Amino acid sequence: MSHVVIIYHSGYGHTKRVAECMAEASGAELIAIDSEGQLSDASWERLAAADAIIFGAPTYMGSPSWQFKRFAEASSKPWFKQLWLDKVFGGFTVSASLNGDKQVSLISMQTLAAQHGGIWVSLGMLPSNHAAATRQDINNLGGSVGLLVQAPSDAGADAIPEGDLETARRYALRVASIAGRLHA
Repeated sequence: MSHVVIIYHSGYGHTKRVAECMAEASGAELIAIDSEGQLSDASWERLAAADAIIFGAPTYMGSPSWQFKRFAEASSKPWFKQLWLDKVFGGFTVSASLNGDKQVSLISMQTLAAQHGGIWVSLGMLPSNHAAATRQDINNLGGSVGLLVQAPSDAGADAIPEGDLETARRYALRVASIAGRLHA
């Protein structure tokens, strides 16, 4: 079994709910980036010990939250020592809009993984883009690079569509499965 860590920042609880849903489905360990964009030394060690790392952040103003970006910049220390080389990576983002420039956030996560010499896992699910599709369907937002989640700005994390949460569960299992095969 692979050791998956989900490292995320959550501003209002929506990203945290998705991370918890993914962890429950895949047995992943959760690490929250604090409100100042920092991690403990123990959290950095847990990331170094992981077989797979899933990045998670809200998309604010067309990119990941500044707290996630601070974490990304601080990851230059593990980068310098190549501590994440050949790890499996995935990523997800949450915003209030159906699109909301989420793709930009995922591409920045994918680039971060590539800079670390990692292996990025795509969503691997066909989009639900037929006439009868609803927000309760799997991959209704049509992601491919990673997981896209929409959460209404005027509602709590319990308003995240079940289709997005089920997509999250399946993606976490995909990342864990691929990590297990590569690190067997």
